[in-house]
Amino acid sequence: MTADAVLVDALRLPAGPVDLASIDTNGAPGFAGGKEEGKATLYALGDTLSDLQERLFAEGKAGGNRSLLLVLQGMDTSGKGGTLRHTVGLMDPQGVRITSFKAPTPEELEHDFLWRIRNALPTAGYVGVFDRSHYEDVLIARVRQLAPLEEIERRYEAINAFEAELVEGGTTIVKCMLHISADEQKVRLLARLDDPSKHWKYNTGDVDERALWPAYQGAYQVAIERTNTDVAPWHVIPADKKWYRNLAIGHLLLNSLETMDPQWPKADFDVAVEKRRLTEEDPLS
Repeated sequence: MTADAVLVDALRLPAGPVDLASIDTNGAPGFAGGKEEGKATLYALGDTLSDLQERLFAEGKAGGNRSLLLVLQGMDTSGKGGTLRHTVGLMDPQGVRITSFKAPTPEELEHDFLWRIRNALPTAGYVGVFDRSHYEDVLIARVRQLAPLEEIERRYEAINAFEAELVEGGTTIVKCMLHISADEQKVRLLARLDDPSKHWKYNTGDVDERALWPAYQGAYQVAIERTNTDVAPWHVIPADKKWYRNLAIGHLLLNSLETMDPQWPKADFDVAVEKRRLTEEDPLS
């Protein structure tokens, strides 16, 4: 097993009960190096990631039906934005579509919870990234009691059916829970308050949500256990080390794209004829 495979395998959750407290938020499973080596390793993935993503994009333009969807879930300050900048940012933005899900709008509330998710899915050839996702509707909805428990239960099964449908249709799903500790979240929130340039990132409601930390951990455990399927498995990413979080998701994206193995489309024209037109028959020569 290669080092990449070891890291990817270490992050995938096995089926069965989920105990987030047993997973070290400050760990670096599958990687033996330190911060500087981790950053260098991530940077070194860039060319291969970009090449594979461009192949996928070209495949989509040529009539392919495949896409890749990265789902990022995590408590506030767990690093969804940092992941977008440092890892997703290694790929060509023309082939990436990022959607940040906020509280549902009045129009969205008139539809089933998956309606707005379907509207944001990556089309053929694209890498889609969800900054928060349909899982908000079984996380915050459960903690804040925004829906009856029987509706929450229905949603777990609806999510499984939805994701199976996506995979059947050609979408590879990479689901990541960014696992941060309560202590590290406090450090990051205080850092935002200490830096005027980061005050815009601070939300006074974060402290209110922080008070519900145990309830959120419980909601995550139930949601992950209920939706950790063979076709769309969950990965828990230790997120106290920002560099490891970025590297881990980089490896997951690379592994998925390598498994998809997109190929450059074959020319639908006669290459020799076009060369002759540009050399022997060029009207500007």
